Amino acid sequence: MRQTARPAPLALADGAIALALAATYVALLLATAGDLGYARDEGFYFFAASRYGAWFQALLEAPRAALDPGVIDAAWSVNHEHPGLIKSLFALSNLVLQKRLGLFAMEGTSYRFPAMVLSGAGVALVYLWGTQARDRIAGASAAALFAMMPRYFYHAHLACFDAPIVTVWAVCAYAYWRSLRDGGALWPVLTGVTFGLALDTKHNSWFLPIVCVAHAIAVELTERIVAPAAATELPPREAAAAAPAPPRGGRRALAALAAMATIGPLVFYALWPWIWRDTLPRLREYASFHLNHEYYNMEFLGRNYWTPPMPRAYAPVMTAATVPVVTLCLFAAGLLASARERLLYPLARAATRLVPAGGGRALAAARALAARLRPPARDPGGTALLWFLAVAAVYGAWLSPSTPIFGGTKHWMTAYPFVALFAGAAFSAAVRRARLALRALARPRRGAGARADVAAPAGGARGSALARAARGPLAPALLGAAVIAAPVAETLHAHPWALSSYTPLVGGAPGAATLGLNRTFWGYTTGAVVAYLNEHVPPRGTVYIHDTAGQAWDMLLRDGRLRKDIRGVGAVAGADFALYHHEKHMLGQAYQAWVAFGTTSPDHVAGLDGVPVILVYRNTMR
Repeated sequence: MRQTARPAPLALADGAIALALAATYVALLLATAGDLGYARDEGFYFFAASRYGAWFQALLEAPRAALDPGVIDAAWSVNHEHPGLIKSLFALSNLVLQKRLGLFAMEGTSYRFPAMVLSGAGVALVYLWGTQARDRIAGASAAALFAMMPRYFYHAHLACFDAPIVTVWAVCAYAYWRSLRDGGALWPVLTGVTFGLALDTKHNSWFLPIVCVAHAIAVELTERIVAPAAATELPPREAAAAAPAPPRGGRRALAALAAMATIGPLVFYALWPWIWRDTLPRLREYASFHLNHEYYNMEFLGRNYWTPPMPRAYAPVMTAATVPVVTLCLFAAGLLASARERLLYPLARAATRLVPAGGGRALAAARALAARLRPPARDPGGTALLWFLAVAAVYGAWLSPSTPIFGGTKHWMTAYPFVALFAGAAFSAAVRRARLALRALARPRRGAGARADVAAPAGGARGSALARAARGPLAPALLGAAVIAAPVAETLHAHPWALSSYTPLVGGAPGAATLGLNRTFWGYTTGAVVAYLNEHVPPRGTVYIHDTAGQAWDMLLRDGRLRKDIRGVGAVAGADFALYHHEKHMLGQAYQAWVAFGTTSPDHVAGLDGVPVILVYRNTMR
């Protein structure tokens, strides 16, 4: 049986590569943020962060007064349906990086910057995990495929919680994995700390204990039952070499789970001042808000959904329609390869015991299959199983017809790092196969009909070139470029319309519109029409802002992207212009503009690949 060596410490080069990946991704996000409008939720978080920032300022200037319960409640009760960690980072970034250091050209970017940094850290983490669990090719390809998911790329820009929880969720799972793989006290403690950070980021952190507990149970069962049983079916010499190590994974997992149960809640409590007082009632209120969340409208396959039952096919269909096809194919290949390695071998060995001795063909087939399979390498971290459970637990929520679908793909993005890790493992295996094929082509071969002692030419320079390609970085570089080209093209082409982007599997944005898939939500596409508004709205003119939050509109004004004299209003009647963000359930807003403005023709239409996403109506009655 193959043996796994003791894990080597993180190579300095890998740390440098991870930092470079993170910095490059953050730089790309900053470079593409200027034409991205502000989502409705961002507006709410701008306001909440400004209140938190005022409290942080008061804490520095008059700590005793700032810690008065009434003062704390006045600041932190704003948007208390969500935890405070990420909004605190928004506030501190605005206070320090913008107001004191003036690092950003637009104030809105200062609020967005912490989420961008965390998104870059997520890309770096995927690289490190893939490299440590498989190899550098797996890590690098996984990081690239993760970074270049159009919907994730969009969310990575925003002053929201959806991209940050992806990173913090994955960091906690990684710390848990290191606890099992390496042992010791450090990683369980870090598992507890990062779980607390996840709790204080977003409520889908509640899935983490489900994943880790299920994984711990599976590891314990594997060590005590499956691995010893598989070893008994080996020939004596192989069985002696493959004697299972003393069970340790279960005990290590228990240490990590204990840290999650103790350290995690303490970190959560310490970083959210709103729950410092009346803790249990406020936690019940917080949990109730999300467990009984109101339903918002979302179009799916031509039908508008507002109340349960929700379509169970929503998550898989939307994943297939929005994640680049090559990423999904590699994910499927990586998942199947892991299942074959980790499940098929012990099942085949078990079959040789379960089939009766007189089983004839069935017994012979089981033995033949077991003989063809290689025993899997020892993996104290249970890597593939953990990755699979992380994906399955997140998507499992959408098996319930009561799970809301209003947030689109953002609600299951915590599964995407693990999708990418499986894809990276499959790509690494493909590179190995390509190198073997090149080596085979480079070897001298006997010509047909030639004497046995005379070999056919190897191709001379061609054979040497193939041999060098098999050994060097050329093969993985060319294959990598071929694999990542489509995700990069899709991601950059979709910007800044990523919530309208769909893959060629459904015909892109036009095909998705024909199928009746949602074109947009959150009112963020106002950012795509500011140039038109600046040119055409008269001095002190008014614009009905439709689905754009008032605070998001105000940030466009504060950033200088909109003329300061343009006024946003909340009613179409009497406005000079009206925005209409296309959603099926909002068609009535367009009808109101037709009646109020005396026209059915928009003055300006913007969207992706010919699909109208935001329409601007001009009042012809004036």
